[in-house]
Amino acid sequence: MNNKLLLLSAASAFSVTGFAADYTNIVLVNLDDVGYGDFSCNGAYGYTTPNIDRMAGEGMRFTHFLAGQPISGASRAGLLTGCYPNRIGFAGAPGPGSKYGIHPEEMTMGELLKQKGYSTAIFGKWHLGDAEEFLPLQNGFDEYYGLPYSNDMWPYHPQQGEVFNFPDLPTYDGNKVVGYNTDQSKFTTDYTTRSVNFIKKNKNKPFFLYLAHSMPHVPLAVSDKFKGKSEQGLYGDVMMEIDWSIGEILKTLREQGLEENTLVILTSDNGPWTNYGNHAGSAGGLREAKATTFDGGNRIPCIMYWKGKIQPGTTCNKLASNIDLFPTFAEISGAPLPVRKIDGVSILSLIKGEKNANPRESFVYYYNKNDLEAVTDGMFKLVFPHKYVTYGAYEPGNDGQPGRLTSLELLKPEMYDLRRDPGERYNVITQYPEEAAKLMKITDQKRQELGDNLTRMKGNERREPGLVKNK
Repeated sequence: MNNKLLLLSAASAFSVTGFAADYTNIVLVNLDDVGYGDFSCNGAYGYTTPNIDRMAGEGMRFTHFLAGQPISGASRAGLLTGCYPNRIGFAGAPGPGSKYGIHPEEMTMGELLKQKGYSTAIFGKWHLGDAEEFLPLQNGFDEYYGLPYSNDMWPYHPQQGEVFNFPDLPTYDGNKVVGYNTDQSKFTTDYTTRSVNFIKKNKNKPFFLYLAHSMPHVPLAVSDKFKGKSEQGLYGDVMMEIDWSIGEILKTLREQGLEENTLVILTSDNGPWTNYGNHAGSAGGLREAKATTFDGGNRIPCIMYWKGKIQPGTTCNKLASNIDLFPTFAEISGAPLPVRKIDGVSILSLIKGEKNANPRESFVYYYNKNDLEAVTDGMFKLVFPHKYVTYGAYEPGNDGQPGRLTSLELLKPEMYDLRRDPGERYNVITQYPEEAAKLMKITDQKRQELGDNLTRMKGNERREPGLVKNK
C-alpha cells in the first residue's frame, strides 16, 4: 500500500506541471438510499428539489443508470474501482471491525486521478472497510472527513440489543477519530461546508471531490434551518437540505468561474429502504427496493451537469452504470487505466450526446458474494431463479422503526420488456425466445468469467479482497 502511494505521489508531482486550463475538475455526489423517484424532476411528492431540478434542466438526466450492486458497500466498491464488486471479492455492507476492504492492488478513483495531478477529497460516508489500511487516505484521497460506514451502525439503532450490538459510531478527520456518536443533524451542513472550502482552495488546479452524503439513510436527521419545511415530514426535510447542498456546490462553481471545466454528477448508491415507511424514499414505481436486483434496488437516479459540454435539458435512456464512471473519468482526464481488468466502459460519448452512442451493451446483476440473478441489454431483462427479500408482504414501519420483511423465491426464469414494463410485472419469456437466447449467451459468458454461486460455477477471473493484516 505505501509503495503504491509513493508511486502515485511521484506521478502527481510530475504531471501537475503540465496543466494549464485544459483539465476537467470532477465533483461526484453520491447519496445514500435515494430512490429513482426521490427528486422532484423524477416525480417526488410533498417536497421540492429546485437546485437538483435546475441541474437536470441545464444538464442531462439518465433514466437507466444502474448500481454495481444494490447495497451500500458493494455499490461503492464498484463505483470507486470500475469493477463489478464480485470481481474484486467485495460483498455486502462492512460494519464496525470488518476484516475486509479493497485490495491494495486494485486502483481506486482517487488513485486514478492522482496520476494526472488531481487533488482529491471525500467528505461523507466511506463504507469500504474501517481498518486503517482501507480508509481513504491510504486509497488515493488527500482529505477525508466523515463516517467509515452507515450512520445507523451505532448504539441507538432501533434493534440494538435485539439484533445488533453496535459500538459507538466514530467520525473521522483523515485517519484520526475526532468524535463519537456525532449529532447527525450537522452532517449535511458539515460535509457541504468542507466541500465548498475544498473547491475554493483548489480552484487553480485540477480536483476531484467525492461528496458522499450520509443522508437520507436512516436514522434521518436535519438541521434546524430545514426542520418542518416539507409536506412529507422528516424525509422531505432531509431531501430539501440535500437539495440545498447541491445548490451550494453549484453556486460555488459559478462564483469561482469553474462551471465550464467541471463535470458534476449526482447519483445514489442503491434504491430506497422502503420498509422504513415514512422515513424512506420512493423507487418511482419500480419493483421492490434496496437489497434486491429488481430495478427498485438497482436502478438509481443520475444527473450530470457540465456547462458548455452537455446539451441542456437532455435525457439519456441508454444503459449505463456507476461502474462506468471510473473509465469515463480516465478518458476525461487522460489518466491510464489500471493493468487489472475492469468491467466499466466509458460513457463519455453519452455525456457528449453523440448520435447512436451505446457503449454499454449489457449489464449483469450480481448480488451477495457471487449470485448472478439477472441480465439486461437495456430493453429486456432476464431474471434467474433465486430467493429475494420482498417489501410488500407486510406494512412498512414508521418514524424510524423498520417494518417486517420476508423472502420469496423465483422458481423459474422470467423475462421483462423494460421498454413497456419498467415495473417488471409481466413475464414475456415465451413471447421473445430470441431475446431470451441472446441474454442467455451473455450470461453463459459471464458465468465462465466471474462464476455464479446459484449455478455452482467458479469463474476464472475473480480476485481476492483486501484482508486486515494480522497485527
